[in-house]
Amino acid sequence: MTGAARTDALARRIDELREARTLANRRFFEAEAERLARCCHAMAERFARGGRLLALGHSPVARSDARHVAVEFVHPVIVGKRALPAIGLAGEGGDLAPQLAALAEPDDIVIAYEATEADAPQARDAVRVARERGCLTIAFAPSGAEWEFEVEDPDPFVDQEVVETLYHVLWELVHVFFDHRGLLEGREARPVHDTGGSSFLYPFLAESEHDLDAIVDDVRGSVLMKSREVGALRESTLSENSETLIAAARSLRASLDGGGRLLALGNGGSATDAMDLVADFRRPPHGWPVRAAIDLTEDSSILTAIANDVGVEEIFQRQVIAYGREGDVAVALSTSGGSDNVILALSEARARGLVTVALVGYDGGRIAAEGLADHVIVTRSEHIPRIQEAQASAYHVLRELTELVSPPSAPREGRLVGG
Repeated sequence: MTGAARTDALARRIDELREARTLANRRFFEAEAERLARCCHAMAERFARGGRLLALGHSPVARSDARHVAVEFVHPVIVGKRALPAIGLAGEGGDLAPQLAALAEPDDIVIAYEATEADAPQARDAVRVARERGCLTIAFAPSGAEWEFEVEDPDPFVDQEVVETLYHVLWELVHVFFDHRGLLEGREARPVHDTGGSSFLYPFLAESEHDLDAIVDDVRGSVLMKSREVGALRESTLSENSETLIAAARSLRASLDGGGRLLALGNGGSATDAMDLVADFRRPPHGWPVRAAIDLTEDSSILTAIANDVGVEEIFQRQVIAYGREGDVAVALSTSGGSDNVILALSEARARGLVTVALVGYDGGRIAAEGLADHVIVTRSEHIPRIQEAQASAYHVLRELTELVSPPSAPREGRLVGG
């Protein structure tokens, strides 16, 4: 197969992956929109009674989702939304059930992430403890939870991406009910809710507080709207960045085959995406080989030492200095494309001879405008949850392409094989 023919085959594979995501996203949310709306209401009642969200993930991939949903609730990025208490419990603390038993209280909400059969017992045991304690339970595979949402896509990457949209939607829309006091047990209704700064996002917040079914129907419509929005954004991200993804995959494959490592970094929700990306290289699906990858967000002692003694801007740069070698690849995730610590890390990586890849939102920010990375993948949106969801699709596709591109020293002949 010639180089041009192989590039065409890779582009067709990206199209297949894009279409699979569009179908899975539409099928799931059309089927589950009303249940998701009612689940938001159940969560809001728990938060209103002083409950907390306890997010559980034992495997490396599930850990990234547990951390992600926790940071979204504690540090909301939507104007006018209050912080809600959330704690992530992950595998580094040991088995999940004992961790949960030590912390869970009756009004809490427990959300369990485990997608593989090997890790499923962790979720099942934790859900059992949570239900015995009186917690509201949510899970994404059969585990005995009150609210179970199964995507059931054969590709674990697609499954995880739909689940990420799901928990972002829960986070965004739980506030609708939480702010309608008359819809929550034990709280007094007001004639009309003052929507304040959220009115442009959720105009139905100003409706009566007595008609639960009407609000559920509005929230159901909002779920569908958000799912369509991210579906379109995933499509545009993958189609517009197809050539860049292929080029970045070739750089990654050349580095990894030559003994290099991937270094991943990001802030907040993007930090959890860096965790997930590294997990996908260290513990890959589909029988792919394990690849060398380092998560620069992983070690809290290093992060806090640098932030305290030097400054937050240097938390990734100092680690690039410590770990980065010529021929490695630094992958930065940023919704804004302008975070100072990300830009410093990319600059340091380039100075040390690393290949640089950036996944950015909005219009690409400084990283795209100033060409601060060798490969820049832009997700053109200003809505942070949707950006992160589309970026997850982009780096999952990048992970697959890394195995599909030809090794630089020995071009392969024959048909592409994808998971």
